[in-house]
Amino acid sequence: MSGVKIFRVTGRIDKPRLFEPMKFSKEVAAVKEAHAVEKIYAEMGSRHRAKRHEIEILQVEEVVTEGEGAQG
Repeated sequence: MSGVKIFRVTGRIDKPRLFEPMKFSKEVAAVKEAHAVEKIYAEMGSRHRAKRHEIEILQVEEVVTEGEGAQG
């Protein structure tokens, strides 16, 4: 089954004019992990005017919803 999954992406934005990196954790809906990362680059770049090299992805994990965990 190729359904849409929820991914939690954590990372930080390190812009030159900030005193310290901005940390973030965001949940996005995507089919694959790579698609979730692309959504984060697009959204964080748009919202914070950050370039891709200023955004560092630290962790990507799939969020298991209650309905998915119990089979049967």
